[in-house]
Amino acid sequence: MSKVLLEAPVFNLQGALEASQFGVDRLELCANFPEGGETPSAGMLRFLKSEVDIPVFVMIRPRGGDFVYSQKELIVMKQDIQLLGELGADGFVFGVLDENGKVNEAACQMLLRAVGNKPCTFHRAFDASSDLEDSLEKIIRLGFQRILTSGGKNSLAEGLPVIQDLLFKANDRIIIMPGGGTKAEHVPILKKGGYLKEVHASCKIARTSPNQFINSGLSFSGTPLDFSMRFGVDQALVNEFKAVL
Repeated sequence: MSKVLLEAPVFNLQGALEASQFGVDRLELCANFPEGGETPSAGMLRFLKSEVDIPVFVMIRPRGGDFVYSQKELIVMKQDIQLLGELGADGFVFGVLDENGKVNEAACQMLLRAVGNKPCTFHRAFDASSDLEDSLEKIIRLGFQRILTSGGKNSLAEGLPVIQDLLFKANDRIIIMPGGGTKAEHVPILKKGGYLKEVHASCKIARTSPNQFINSGLSFSGTPLDFSMRFGVDQALVNEFKAVL
């Protein structure tokens, strides 16, 4: 079997540079980790493309929450695709559902036209859809190259049997990329069917920030922020994945 590709979602510059340095094959560049990923800045992409030599796929998601977007939000997504494409994005990651949890084919077609010939991933909006098998077939027809999924569950560990079924049903028509709390120990199980081509894993680690002063009475949101820690990428975890991929 050929080597399985390792993609890492990265939410800051440190994590992106470390992932590239430690041997990750592709980056999924996002902003806003607490929301599960949003569209990153143009400056971040442009700088990163000058620093790394691996592909950088860019998340296109204008806000957190659900995946039902207004017409004006879709226009923002289209313009982000055009701008970030001009700055060197190697691929894009997005997904749109309708009010009933079905894949919004018209909206996806519009965004895919804006992308042109660059590869696209339908992200975990797939997991939020009302019928995974129906969504699978629609996403294949639309022309996406891959689906990022935890099997419709909170984590890959919970959705493992569903992902195994999706790998079999997709066959070689589209890449099913497992992600969402992925651990190296999951990989041998997923490889058994012979259809696993890519894996999505953050390999993240919390590191102490050099920040020396914390205003204990200050919070910028309803959720207290930890100014003492920053997320990076753990080389040991990357090596664990590469050993089994």
